[in-house]
Amino acid sequence: MKQKPDLSFWKLWNLSFGFFGVQIAYALQSANISRIFATLGADPHNLSYFWILPPLMGILVQPIVGTLSDKTWTRFGRRIPYLFIGAAVAVLVMCLLPNSGSLGLTVGAAMMFGLIALMFLDTSINMAMQPFKMLVGDMVNEKQKAKAYSIQSFLCNAGSVMGYVFPFVFTFIGISNVAEKGVVPDSVIWSFYIGAAILILCVIYTTSKVKEWNPQEYAAYNPVSEEKEESANWITLLKNAPSTFWKVGLVQFFSWAAMLYMWNYTTGAIAEVVWDTTDASSEAFQEAGNWTGILFAVQAVGSVVWAAMLPQFKNTKLAYSVSLVIGAIGFMMVPYIHDQYMQFIPFLMIGCAWAAMLAMPFTFVTNALQGYGHMGAYLGLFNGTICIPQIVAAICGGAILSLVGHHQSTMMIVAGVSFVIAAACVFVIREKKTA
Repeated sequence: MKQKPDLSFWKLWNLSFGFFGVQIAYALQSANISRIFATLGADPHNLSYFWILPPLMGILVQPIVGTLSDKTWTRFGRRIPYLFIGAAVAVLVMCLLPNSGSLGLTVGAAMMFGLIALMFLDTSINMAMQPFKMLVGDMVNEKQKAKAYSIQSFLCNAGSVMGYVFPFVFTFIGISNVAEKGVVPDSVIWSFYIGAAILILCVIYTTSKVKEWNPQEYAAYNPVSEEKEESANWITLLKNAPSTFWKVGLVQFFSWAAMLYMWNYTTGAIAEVVWDTTDASSEAFQEAGNWTGILFAVQAVGSVVWAAMLPQFKNTKLAYSVSLVIGAIGFMMVPYIHDQYMQFIPFLMIGCAWAAMLAMPFTFVTNALQGYGHMGAYLGLFNGTICIPQIVAAICGGAILSLVGHHQSTMMIVAGVSFVIAAACVFVIREKKTA
């Protein structure tokens, strides 16, 4: 087997550049879905149900795309066709979703149209996202993988920040941030239009610059056993999984449930706490929606800064737990801060937890899985510890909102408590030391 060649910085950059556009689309979805459906007329107690689709599509689509693309060989490549098809569908749906309230439909029909559009958007984003991870695995040698994933992480965060701030920027330059009742403002609609344009341009750039190996070249650089690994029975793998797999999954459950409530209820919470309104058709609510994007961008910046500090901790479990506690305190501060700029503080703190959530779980699990085989299958199954908690949290969100007094800001405290439980669960993990 030949050694994979070293790639220049720009070749590594080209492999992942399309991810920048995909992440803009994902950020626009994350920051604006609750805002869009609230504007269409959704009851706050039902908002969480709309958030069942993103993780559900993730848990279904990403393993399927991975499995199918392993067996796909075309003159355009094996991963790139899925990337391009996913991006093309995402662009179409991004132009339709924010217009759900502008088609002359009844409130119920507009929300159903939006729900179907959201399902296709989730599916297409997941279809476009997965190939980037696999392109690095296919074409980058072990020595350069850390650098390749660092570039991908940078593009991911940069795309997130841009997508989050689009509605605020477009409002600032004069695009209307208000609309008639039940209609999504132009600032949001144009954010999706521009995001869709950037997405397709980035993907076209990647597909034009990256030439995947043909089957013979791929076989020369990759062991055949990786290509034709014995089919694994998922039930058997789960039965034989190391205890660390399940213990980290417990931490993941409470961590990702908290993040789901942040994505779901932040717009309503900020509208209540800072703008003193619960009227989704008001100008104040739409301003709160714009500011939510800014706060999510602040969280992304906090995550980047804290990620650089995490290696300074000698005890990995302590770093993980402390990060989650910092995030918990941040969540619990949100309902008590009435100044929009002071809200930067709790969201910077939430960013600390987010950084740990992205890095620590896979460190523990991959270390524990050494010698087990079927690493790819296990990591695919481990993706369930990200998706399933969000589905459960979304199903329970309306009932919990009723229990805590119908205030969306109180759901930030619920998210904080969930982070505290996750931080405590970290200490049941038995860390496997590596040589």
